[in-house]
Amino acid sequence: MGQFSGGCYLSFGVLVLLASRVPATSARGPRGESLQHGQSGTLPHFLEEPVDAYIVKSNPIKLRCQARPALQIFFKCNGEWVHQSQHMSQEHTDMGTGLKIREVMINVSRQQVEDFHGPEDYWCLCVAWSHLGTSKSRKATVRIAYLRKNFEQDPQGTEVPLNGMIVLHCRPPEGVPVAEVEWLKNEEPLSSEGVVETRGDHNLIISEARLSDSGNYTCVANNIVAKRRSATATVVVYVNGGWSSWTDWSPCNVRCGRGVQKRSRTCTNPAPLNGGAFCEGMSVQKSTCNTLCPVDGGWGEWSEWSVCSSDCERQRSRECTAPEPKHGGRLCDGVAVATDNCTGGLCTQNRKLIHDVKPQGVENSSDVALYSGLAAGVVTVVLLIIAVTLYRRSQSEYGVDVIDSSALTGGFQSFSFKTSRQANPLLINSSMQPDLTVSRTYTSPMCFQDSIDKELMAERSLLDPLPDLKVKGVAERAEYHVMSHPQTFPRGLAPDYRAVGTTLGRRGKNLFTPQVSLTPSRPLHKATAVFGHAGGRLVVPNTGISLLVPHGGIAEDTTWEMYMIINQEDSSTVSEEEAEIFLSPAVTYGPPGLDLSCPIAMTIAHCAEVAADNWTIRLKRQTQDNKWEEVMSVDEESTSCYCLLEAQRCHVLLEHPGRYTLVGEPLNQEAAKRLRLAVFGSPDTSNSLGFTLRVYCVDDTPDAFQEVAVGERSRGGRLLEEPKMMLFRGNTFSLQVSIQDVPQLLWSIKPFTTCQEFSFSQVWASNQRPLQCAFSLERYSHSSSQLSCKISIRQVKGEEQILQVYTSVVESEKGVVPFFTQSDCTIISQTGSRAFKIPLSIRQRISATFDTANAKGKDWQLLAQKLHIDRNLCYFACQESPSSVILSLWEVQHQDSGDLDSLASALEEISKVQSPRAVTLGCSREERDSEFTKVG
Repeated sequence: MGQFSGGCYLSFGVLVLLASRVPATSARGPRGESLQHGQSGTLPHFLEEPVDAYIVKSNPIKLRCQARPALQIFFKCNGEWVHQSQHMSQEHTDMGTGLKIREVMINVSRQQVEDFHGPEDYWCLCVAWSHLGTSKSRKATVRIAYLRKNFEQDPQGTEVPLNGMIVLHCRPPEGVPVAEVEWLKNEEPLSSEGVVETRGDHNLIISEARLSDSGNYTCVANNIVAKRRSATATVVVYVNGGWSSWTDWSPCNVRCGRGVQKRSRTCTNPAPLNGGAFCEGMSVQKSTCNTLCPVDGGWGEWSEWSVCSSDCERQRSRECTAPEPKHGGRLCDGVAVATDNCTGGLCTQNRKLIHDVKPQGVENSSDVALYSGLAAGVVTVVLLIIAVTLYRRSQSEYGVDVIDSSALTGGFQSFSFKTSRQANPLLINSSMQPDLTVSRTYTSPMCFQDSIDKELMAERSLLDPLPDLKVKGVAERAEYHVMSHPQTFPRGLAPDYRAVGTTLGRRGKNLFTPQVSLTPSRPLHKATAVFGHAGGRLVVPNTGISLLVPHGGIAEDTTWEMYMIINQEDSSTVSEEEAEIFLSPAVTYGPPGLDLSCPIAMTIAHCAEVAADNWTIRLKRQTQDNKWEEVMSVDEESTSCYCLLEAQRCHVLLEHPGRYTLVGEPLNQEAAKRLRLAVFGSPDTSNSLGFTLRVYCVDDTPDAFQEVAVGERSRGGRLLEEPKMMLFRGNTFSLQVSIQDVPQLLWSIKPFTTCQEFSFSQVWASNQRPLQCAFSLERYSHSSSQLSCKISIRQVKGEEQILQVYTSVVESEKGVVPFFTQSDCTIISQTGSRAFKIPLSIRQRISATFDTANAKGKDWQLLAQKLHIDRNLCYFACQESPSSVILSLWEVQHQDSGDLDSLASALEEISKVQSPRAVTLGCSREERDSEFTKVG
């Protein structure tokens, strides 16, 4: 093996000359063949030739050649021989063939390449020779590597529809060697996934765009010198909106007569995304409709009396056909068949009544007694008229004047009373004793939705107790409205009204501090109405708050102007020591001196999630010093109050006027309250291109949303999406509200306002105050009239709700969601029979049947059990008529549906305890009464 050296060699020219003098025949013939196969008898063969190379920065490159057999190898660059001093060589012998192998290397510097100015690139080759001749290697080019900074063509951002074609052009910078190109999407290498095509011209092509193809694309070029990045191109794949199917037509918005019904569709098939076009056309269609008005039934004329029967009785009948009840109208009240003794008891011997068979002498003596009794009755009536006349004259001196005396003769005339100067100012004619023998109708100038009630005269047979039960006395029904004088009642209570309460209730109970403050802290809504002996219902519209005054709760010939006020307390928690929060508004009912003979039933809406036992909920009442005292826990038993808790409301039986509220203490972090979420929008008055979205998060009670709706109406706001409900848990995590999917090419939003947050305490102890955040948007041009985006409302580590906004910012009526959908939201009070679902005669019949225990076990406890009101029975046991109180509670439970099926089913089950016959509430009122008699 030789070594690389720079020693003395024969000049290359001398060697070439010597080689040229070798006879041409010397390589032929036997000797030539032997030389060709010998050590020096073969032309050089290159085992390694120089390869193309690139000079990076200032680092020289090496070119290498290797050949056998070779006496010498020299490099020739750009047509000139490289000086032998620049060569580094070595040789060795191939052990297999015995031939000599020579290897030569040279260095090429950047300066050498830059100094060369020829028509070609800088090149070098090797020349090797042996005794028989020379061989040349391939040319190897040497180039200086580089990569320009600027791309010849940067990709451009684009917007394409869904399933459209995306084409991004990219021409990398000039460079040696030519740069390779790759694509990045959102700073990650692009994965083709079978839908991305990168062509040889470096263009990116996606034949069918998907939503996931939206993003920021970058073209990256690199070679051995450097890596260059193009400008980023934003690709937006948008979705044009499409209409969903029309909904079914809504019910007619009126209960009677000509109204409007509508149907709607939403731009959600698909929903416009990423600035896609909003659906064209109307989202709501309206159509006129006609609803048949209910026609209450009326009795026709009585038929002629029938022929006297063998039982000395005659009958006559009438039909409920003048008119017939239609379209849900009320059935006729009263009996359809009347029976009378047609001989006055003077039957012949052959036609005697079975129960009137008496000896002849007895009949004669009965006649004498009859005529004597009639004479005595006439004298008594005359004396009574004289006495009443004198009594009225004496009473007129004290300010009481009965204008129409027909009441004493059984007429049904209107009455009016002058104000008594000495009686209780809250009562009307409190000194006059009620006359239960006369049915009277009082007229009233007050105008309510149901101010005219039909007189329902209960037949005496319906009021009799059932055969096997002992019944307490039940008075015949007298339903009336009383004409009121402006000074008779405490009308128009001022917000600072205070009253000193006394011992309330018919049993003298007084559970609270005698002095009770009724000062509202934040009066929101108020409702007032006048109630009398017939009772009724008082409703605060759209708040979920109502009051039921049972029939007979107010004494006869007495009326009260009752009121309900909804207040919002200023404090967020009930007390500083406890972890209780308000779950309902504070409700005040009065007047303070109200005297009732039985409990009233109040319904209060609340926002607690009561599906799981995560709360301790209490009813509290405010005292004079504005502190809240506990009345009872809804899970405990009490004889002073009764609470029936449902999913969204609580029914409370009360005897003491005052201010009440429901409070809750969470037992664990899973306790949750319901929030109602709503988004309103209105144009920005200070900017013609501006539009403001306001998002509310309030407790899920109707009165809380009512406050929001009233405020938005006053500022011209539109409800843009149906409110949604979410559960907010007591896990101490906050509530985040963010706006998403705002079309960036059409709208702009103030920076740093896309996500807003409410702290846990703000939401948890909000006490019904509206929590509001706003997003201010601005469109780039007046032609952008549609806005589509999402509002995300989520509790950290909790639930999330999405409010989808699709609206026109220029058409005030397009796509507006109505604030309320109740058709009867203006009804404040109902008095008399129309306020109750159970007819009075049936109510009295049930009470008479179940208030007294009997051998069959059909008492009020069984009634409560069948009606699923059998908790806290000790409260009902303390009532004068437990069955009547149970029925009042059933009334408020079913005040919305008015369905008597559950009551009928309960009575049917009770009737089957001893009898297989069923009790029904169907058909006419007479048939119902007949069926109820079978319970006993």
